[in-house]
Amino acid sequence: MLNLAVLLADSARNVPDRVAVACGPARLTYAQLDAQASQVAGALAARGIGPGDRVALSCPNLPCFPVAYYGILKAGATVVPLNVLLTEREIAYRLRDSAARAYFCFEGTAGLPIGQAGRAAFQATGSCEHFVLLTADPGPPRRARTPRRWPSSPIASRPRSLRPRPAKPTPRSSCTPAAPRGSPRARSWRTAT
Repeated sequence: MLNLAVLLADSARNVPDRVAVACGPARLTYAQLDAQASQVAGALAARGIGPGDRVALSCPNLPCFPVAYYGILKAGATVVPLNVLLTEREIAYRLRDSAARAYFCFEGTAGLPIGQAGRAAFQATGSCEHFVLLTADPGPPRRARTPRRWPSSPIASRPRSLRPRPAKPTPRSSCTPAAPRGSPRARSWRTAT
């Protein structure tokens, strides 16, 4: 199976100075995008995340989205895209259901508080091990403030004693209900006979 990160590496090699991402005044060339994605991949690999693992990503269309997306792919992990409009409860369900080992979450804005909901969902989910707060400011990474002690890295980790690694679930089909079983939003997909 083709990993899309290979296409990024090819573009970075063939047309390194061509603009790959443009958002307002921000521009990333293919070489810059590839280098930043490689840093993300290296940080994930340093935390033991690689092929077969899942990493959740909640981010609107900003330059940090392709950096995180391609970084996850370069590490060999699978991206679990999460809608930025999900609530804390919905995010927590998806983190547990997908068995995501890490979660990249945009800090949000006053009108889009995804960062607060994402952090709360991460803290409520014992199976997700690492939380990364993506900021709109492309400056140096900032540490998120929580009641828990955070390491000096922008990727926060749970203590090993608190994170038993769950068994990987069977892949779900595209017509599996998105709501938790038993919730009012869950639908029955059976047809009347």
